[in-house]
Amino acid sequence: MGDVVSTHLDEGRRQHIAEKTGKVLGEFCRCYKEQYGVALFNSVRYEIEGNGGPQAQLLHRKVPLEDHVIYSGNLFQYIEENKKWRNRFCVVPHNYGLVLYENKLAYERDLPPRVLVNSAGYKILTSVDQYLELVNSSLPGVTPKSGHSPILKCPTDFPLILWHPYARHYYFCVMTGKEQEKWRAVFQDCVRHCNNGISEDSKVEAPAFTDAVRMYRQSKEQYGTWDMLCGNETQVLSNLVMEELLPELRTTIGPRLKGKAQERQRTWIQISDAVYRMVYEQTKAQYDAAMAKCEEERPQMESTIRTDMDQIITSKEHLASKIRAFVLPKAEVCVRNHVQPYISSILEALMTPTSQGFAEVREVFFKEVTDMNMNIVNEGGLEKLVEYMEKLSHLAFHPVKMQSCYEKMDQLKLEGLQQRFDVSSTSVFKQRAQIHMRQQMDDAVYTFETLLHQELGKLQGKDDLCKSIQRILERVLKKYDYDSSTVRKKFFREALLQITIPFLLKKLAPTCKGELAKFQELIFEDFASFILVENTYEEVVLQSVMKDIMQAVKEAAVQRKHNLYRDSMVMHNSDPNLHLLGEGIPIDWGEEYSGQPEAEPAADKRRRAKQVVSVIQDDEGVLPYEVGTEAVLQPGSPQPREPDPGAPPSSPDGVEEIREALLKESLGDSVEREERLTNGTDATRESGATKEVTVAAGSVPGDVPPQGPASAGDGVHCAAPASPAPGAEVPSKAGVHHATPASPVLGADVPSGAGMSHAALASAAPRADGPSGAGVPHTTPASPAPGADVPSGASVQHTAPASPKPRADVPSGAGMPQAVPASPVPRADVPSEASVPHAAPASSTPGAETPSPSAEMACHQPSDKETGEEVAPPGGECSPPQPMGTTESGEGVQTEF
Repeated sequence: MGDVVSTHLDEGRRQHIAEKTGKVLGEFCRCYKEQYGVALFNSVRYEIEGNGGPQAQLLHRKVPLEDHVIYSGNLFQYIEENKKWRNRFCVVPHNYGLVLYENKLAYERDLPPRVLVNSAGYKILTSVDQYLELVNSSLPGVTPKSGHSPILKCPTDFPLILWHPYARHYYFCVMTGKEQEKWRAVFQDCVRHCNNGISEDSKVEAPAFTDAVRMYRQSKEQYGTWDMLCGNETQVLSNLVMEELLPELRTTIGPRLKGKAQERQRTWIQISDAVYRMVYEQTKAQYDAAMAKCEEERPQMESTIRTDMDQIITSKEHLASKIRAFVLPKAEVCVRNHVQPYISSILEALMTPTSQGFAEVREVFFKEVTDMNMNIVNEGGLEKLVEYMEKLSHLAFHPVKMQSCYEKMDQLKLEGLQQRFDVSSTSVFKQRAQIHMRQQMDDAVYTFETLLHQELGKLQGKDDLCKSIQRILERVLKKYDYDSSTVRKKFFREALLQITIPFLLKKLAPTCKGELAKFQELIFEDFASFILVENTYEEVVLQSVMKDIMQAVKEAAVQRKHNLYRDSMVMHNSDPNLHLLGEGIPIDWGEEYSGQPEAEPAADKRRRAKQVVSVIQDDEGVLPYEVGTEAVLQPGSPQPREPDPGAPPSSPDGVEEIREALLKESLGDSVEREERLTNGTDATRESGATKEVTVAAGSVPGDVPPQGPASAGDGVHCAAPASPAPGAEVPSKAGVHHATPASPVLGADVPSGAGMSHAALASAAPRADGPSGAGVPHTTPASPAPGADVPSGASVQHTAPASPKPRADVPSGAGMPQAVPASPVPRADVPSEASVPHAAPASSTPGAETPSPSAEMACHQPSDKETGEEVAPPGGECSPPQPMGTTESGEGVQTEF
């Protein structure tokens, strides 16, 4: 397909694309430079005048997911180059990138990943029909005839497709509906996080960038919300260029495509992806140059602002008064006739799902803490508290448990209002509200942790502990109610402005915009970098509608329908010393209360990568044979890889062969599992308690004699590299020289009476010394032959590739590391069997998932000192590295980010 793409993107067309991209970026950079001065002035003024808003009652954690893995497990990926399905082991690290390995053994042996995907701008589809509808609309006039084969066939009924309007698409599938729902929740969390790629901590660059994007689009008569304002700055700019470039390419290239409709669609997708990569590289270079120039001028500009602050403010107020006299009468008429009658309807449409979502957050938090308290009553001891607190500490980042909260926003529909106010989609508001929900949940959890941690030294016995937990829970819920009310009211005001302001600007443009040039002479030349006529005009328009918006939100709070506090109600800080406890410092419960005789070095502590969401057991949803084990000769390689003598035969590749193999496997499976847990494990009921067998992931060599090889389904996890720019694919170069053993055959015997539990549902179990046999060290993990027995307690010692610095740029052509030096293994001995009784929950939440307690897997990760990685900025905002060059994979030549 590469030759076909090259044919349509010849040298002349590439030159035209570069010129068009340069023109768009030139206009944008001019807007950005203007907005940079205004944003800098606003930042300095805000710093001097201070903030008079309400103070948050909950504490805020700075780096909530440091050294954690969100999720990992097996799924099938469709490889476009050879049109075959391959089994891939997918890891979602703390920065929410999607990292795909050849199989689990490749991950455990620190081989480079096959694919790195930044999911910003993607949509998660769970139906092939949904995907085909989007593909058919992307290239008008090219639709496969009825009865012809579609562009994609899925071997199971549970697809997961990542669709992007410009970049490459990714096709996955799993075996069960439960797996599909869990992976969908994980993928949606990745998209949500990556879409929010512009750091809110930047008080100058971020507002300057977003205002410049808005001004540029308005100059092209494009008002209203924009769905592709997602990802980091380079991704957003690439989307901005593609928005103008793609229709032109579709017109010129579309009619020249040859072949059947499916082939033309596939070719067009690859052409679009190739153009997007070209645009991305050029955009990054040009935007970085503009940023550097603004940063170079910043000290002089800031000095001028601080020196002439009063004169600048006076000049701006004089300009605003003149524009207000000209614009305000017209704006007020427009507001009265076209906006005011609909504000209450818009607000009600926003408030209902948003308030339900925040109420669900409160309910989930209450249920988790109450269940923990009840279990402590039944089981007792500080050790159990430590175990539950480690799980609770990452509740906000558990995609499955938070899904019931996020789903409330799916009810948001503006219906006729959406067309009236030119709102292209409600996804912008949905994702923003969901991000607020996650942040409020984490703030509530962290405040609860801090208060409980403060009380532990004063407690006497189990009864005091339970009473303290209940008392602290009530205090935190009061703080949550106040903060969530403040956050929601701010969200409602911002959403109403986002909907109404573009509409007003578009309505007023014919009569007002052309007259703005005459006001330019009112600005002193020395202050022209900090005062813009266009910005002042928009502020006047905003003032014309702001009064009505504030009044509508105030009336909603008075009604108390959605549990909003009135603005006059200020919650006095009942914990005056709470904000002095070292806000943002994480509490490591396992480290502090594990009972270890001596403290573990910081480097070892940070290597323990725990998983937030429990993994689906590998034998649930794996094909009869490991897919993709056949040796593939890389271009330029001296000789092919030697197959592993213990590996099972290569799996069938076609859809029909896969389905036949699945049918044979299902017919041969005569043993029905008694109960399937949420993470895919088996359980047997003994005396009303669930008995689980856990596998230690970080056993210390020398504890116990080896008992046998670890299987590819042992559920060992560690952190993975950060994700690159969208559509990124990083094929493994190590595959030429290393044989990759296949995973065991589905249905291979796994002894040990109870089912295997690979990870706790919410977080990691505390490190506790257990009997010998809890951990079995292996220097070289190997996959057992089909049908081989896997002893209980087996564990695998491994390290993970280092994650690049957030927002770090990966140089073009940079190769992936072939191996990472082994790190010291932290002591994490876990008993091979643990009996965990459960108390009935106090309250049930519709749609909420009940956690399945199990022992957590611990694993280690290279520390910052080893990798040079910097700690993520506050709030966990991590941006991926940027594009690299072109590499080659076993599936063909691929361009990667």
